[in-house]
Amino acid sequence: MSRAVIYEKFGGPEVLAVREVPEPHAGPGAVRVRVTAAGLNPMDWGIASRPELAAQFGITLPAGFGYDFAGIVDEVGTGATGFAVGDRVHGGAMGRAVADYLLVETPPSAAEMLWHTPEGITDEVAATLPVAGMTAAAALAAIELRSGDTVLIGGAAGGVGVFAVQLAKLAGANVIGTASESTFEFLRGFGAQAVAYGPGLADRVRTLVPAGVTAATDLFGTETAETALALGIPPERISTVAAGPNPPGGVRGTGGFDASPDAMAHLCDAIVAGTLTVPIAATFPIEQIRDAVTQQAGRHVHGKIVITI
Repeated sequence: MSRAVIYEKFGGPEVLAVREVPEPHAGPGAVRVRVTAAGLNPMDWGIASRPELAAQFGITLPAGFGYDFAGIVDEVGTGATGFAVGDRVHGGAMGRAVADYLLVETPPSAAEMLWHTPEGITDEVAATLPVAGMTAAAALAAIELRSGDTVLIGGAAGGVGVFAVQLAKLAGANVIGTASESTFEFLRGFGAQAVAYGPGLADRVRTLVPAGVTAATDLFGTETAETALALGIPPERISTVAAGPNPPGGVRGTGGFDASPDAMAHLCDAIVAGTLTVPIAATFPIEQIRDAVTQQAGRHVHGKIVITI
């Protein structure tokens, strides 16, 4: 037997439980990963608490939990290619990441991801990259961010935001990030100018950058996208990742699955080079999954939360 986080009804952290489940084994075309770390994302607890969102991702009860993971390949099925026993890997598996073992097809299916983990990147860091890192890369690519831009990033201190701010700086952009005042110093540590979200955002941005903003990405809801439109930014230079199927004003909706094929390699290269850092706010053992999700869902975490397994 092995362990996995399972929930049998939709709800808050209280529905999550560590259960014994049959140990899976790699069949034809698949590899088995011994999971060592799983990074949490807002969509994880969103799926577990909202049946309508779970349905969009094809999740039915009882369900496993989490998407981002890192670990070691310990079984390779017949015909599986690209990976060998002992390879360090990271990737994504919808509703299955927080478990001792998971199976991934090779090549991965449309809802899965699997990459080799480079030397110099820990499993805890690797487990934060698939959703947050790829989403940030896609959000900036959608607005064709370039050197000299002044970009407004909504939700800049969140899990996706810390990647977006750093990637934007690496691209040569001036970064304005929306956040609560308690996170201003945290954001400034990444080279961003911070501005409080909420009513009056457009006026505060005008005061902060009289020369104007040239691009924007909204990583939380629609406030930043709507503000960017009010500031006169063309819709094609505004992206959203959490606005649903109909973003406001014709701005560009995107997500991690839209990231370029080489986006993960660029993220990893930057981490190894020391030009991109991944702040890990806390780690929790799998037995404390409820505590971890409670903290992550509080929306005031500076960086990523990781489950160690």
